[in-house]
Amino acid sequence: MDYKTAEQSGQDLVLTGVKHFDPAQTLDCGQAFRWKYNDDSSQFTGIAHGRRLELHFARDILTLKNVTQQEFEATWKEYFDFNRSYSGLRQHFTNTDETMTKALAFSPGLRLMRQDVWEVLISFILSQNSNIPRIKKMISLLCEHFGKPLPCGGFTFPAPEVLAKLNAYDLSPIRCGYRATYIIDAARRTADGSFNPVTLSTLSSEEIKKALLEIHGIGPKVAECVLLYGFGRVERYPIDVWVKRVMATLYPEGFPAALQKYSGIAQQFLFHYARMNKEQFV
Repeated sequence: MDYKTAEQSGQDLVLTGVKHFDPAQTLDCGQAFRWKYNDDSSQFTGIAHGRRLELHFARDILTLKNVTQQEFEATWKEYFDFNRSYSGLRQHFTNTDETMTKALAFSPGLRLMRQDVWEVLISFILSQNSNIPRIKKMISLLCEHFGKPLPCGGFTFPAPEVLAKLNAYDLSPIRCGYRATYIIDAARRTADGSFNPVTLSTLSSEEIKKALLEIHGIGPKVAECVLLYGFGRVERYPIDVWVKRVMATLYPEGFPAALQKYSGIAQQFLFHYARMNKEQFV
């Protein structure tokens, strides 16, 4: 594990000796869209799994506000990928090639998140042909209009049963354009059980992808995002403009064998590195 202890301190859960985690690099790199800075990059507030969460990170101490040990083990440990040792993973990646080594050094605190499949599905439908600020805005509006208010502020992500009852015009307040029909089809398929994340989770990645591609408006890129960020299939990875440039420049034959088992995590480091160092991949 990438922390030494996880202990209760009053109402908070405190992790000490935390390694390879930086909230800014992990929460604001394009894999999740409902997190924001508080006063500085060490304090974040987000909404996930139906609740509002505040966290504070300083040096090697991560504090999850109003979280019990039981809730951490059941939800947030997997959400932040603390079941995986990034120490060993990073060492494995470092031995592959120079660019991968640079990408790792550029993002020492980046982790892959394991999120709710339904939320990932709708979030990445909205991500099509858009940028991160706009994606965040559309998701925020979606939750404000169709989610449930939370006691400490904010709104839950709307349930599929709620969105399934809507039509494209009903979604006009979130200004998502042509994506509205995609959202409604995904909601209806999820609500009636024809797309069932629990059942699908027992199937192969290719079988899950086939089911995803049956949803109106979902193409290979969004399907791979759902496989990676929702179903946790770390051998899969989406190809966007930056990853395409990295692959064309450095891996024209695909990832080497050493990276293939964890292609999705490797892609996350390379994606962030390429976006922040555009001149190398134009």
